[in-house]
Amino acid sequence: MSKKVPLYIDGEFVASKSEQWIPVTNPATQEVIAQVPVATQSEMEAAVESAREAFKTWKEVPVSERARVMMRYQTLLKEHQEEIAETLAQETGKTFEDAKGDVWRGIEVVEHAANIPSLLMGETVENVARKIDSYSYTQPLGVCAGITPFNFPAMIPLWMFPLAIACGNTFILKPSEQDPLTPNRLVELFEQAGAPKGVLQVLHGNKDQVDFLLDHPAVRALSFVGSVPVAEYIYRRGTENGKRVQAFAGAKNHCVIMPDANKQQVINNMVGSSVGAAGQRCMAISVAVFVGAAKEWIPEIAEAIAKVRPGAWNDENAAYGPVISPQAKERVEALITQGEKEGAKLLVDGRNCKVDGLPNGNWVGPTVFSNVTPDMEIYKTEIFGPVLCATEVDSLEDALELVNNNPYGNGTSIFTASGAAARKYQHEVEVGQVGINIPIPVPLPFFSFTGWKRSFFGDLHAYGKQGVRFYSETKTVTARWFESDLEDPAGPNMSINLR
Repeated sequence: MSKKVPLYIDGEFVASKSEQWIPVTNPATQEVIAQVPVATQSEMEAAVESAREAFKTWKEVPVSERARVMMRYQTLLKEHQEEIAETLAQETGKTFEDAKGDVWRGIEVVEHAANIPSLLMGETVENVARKIDSYSYTQPLGVCAGITPFNFPAMIPLWMFPLAIACGNTFILKPSEQDPLTPNRLVELFEQAGAPKGVLQVLHGNKDQVDFLLDHPAVRALSFVGSVPVAEYIYRRGTENGKRVQAFAGAKNHCVIMPDANKQQVINNMVGSSVGAAGQRCMAISVAVFVGAAKEWIPEIAEAIAKVRPGAWNDENAAYGPVISPQAKERVEALITQGEKEGAKLLVDGRNCKVDGLPNGNWVGPTVFSNVTPDMEIYKTEIFGPVLCATEVDSLEDALELVNNNPYGNGTSIFTASGAAARKYQHEVEVGQVGINIPIPVPLPFFSFTGWKRSFFGDLHAYGKQGVRFYSETKTVTARWFESDLEDPAGPNMSINLR
């Protein structure tokens, strides 16, 4: 019999009394490895009440003591990284190395949370008027909640609850019902790190549990990561109820490839950034924009991607694993079929992919389209699969127009040896995270995760840098320059300034 996943309420793992249970399957085999409950009304109320009571005392705990909990927690996470990654790989299908990376990026956020005292400092001005001084404090809100997706079951929960709790809040986590074992293990270790009873709760379930958190008056703030329609729904319903909401949504990330770029560097980076993690990440490169003569590289990129093969989590030769569910596989393959019907040229076809010994896995092979135009569904839709769409433009200005016309603004990259081109692109592109000669510019935790346009709904970009103001956008640029790339026909000073 498969394991029944417990809830975590008031400092204890408890067996749910629910009559509704959701199967958790291994995406590579369809084996049911666990059953996750749909939390009952009384269980949800108990979690909120415990979090509300715990807040009364936790907010008074000295900030240095809260930081020490995070120090102990990051030590435990490092000690158990491989064990967590193995669980994560089995329930998501990720390769073991990819799963370890998922855990590690979460550990980095916990390390950042351990530095919370300096991030909570207020401001002071003496003599704002004669003999009158003014100063501000940064104080916790109360009960906060997080709704996390399937694709990063370690990293994204660790984006949320460690920082919220380090700030003095209490937290209710509602993880994805598709891979709940990893979040539960994170909570076990958090308890071992010395987190007080009631500071963290875990409610499993589906939409009803999300709506409960959106509606309950005791929940003051809520974070979400997921698709655009759900992000819009959560942002609208949460803010209508007077909550602070930050909702990170979908993406259609473009990589602009200039003809002066290092060709081999481009090929190597496009393979991993487009089909890595089976394309199931909001920062994946799904559109390659070839400028001018760079289009001549498309066949070589397609050839390199075609050599990549998926496989089981413990297959050292596998580049990525299955997509999360049979429904996800069906959706991705339907979009590939539609792209072909709409006139895109299918250079590499990932449909009907087979993996030896695992006939029931949700396998989608690497896929590459060329001649993709903005009116095609494969261009407009976030496919969330190992699919790369190649399109061609004549100039950098045309590339900027294409990217800026896209409704999403999560991440983008440019590959070029020209500092002038890089400076122009990072300055004019309407996207929150920009890579220069880096395919996936995900920032470290002490920077903001900065989606723009329909990739983000909310007032503050969160999880990292403090103090982002309401009336400005934050753009994070991550640049890599090699000595051999610094010969810039537009002027060497620009390249030097960008290093």
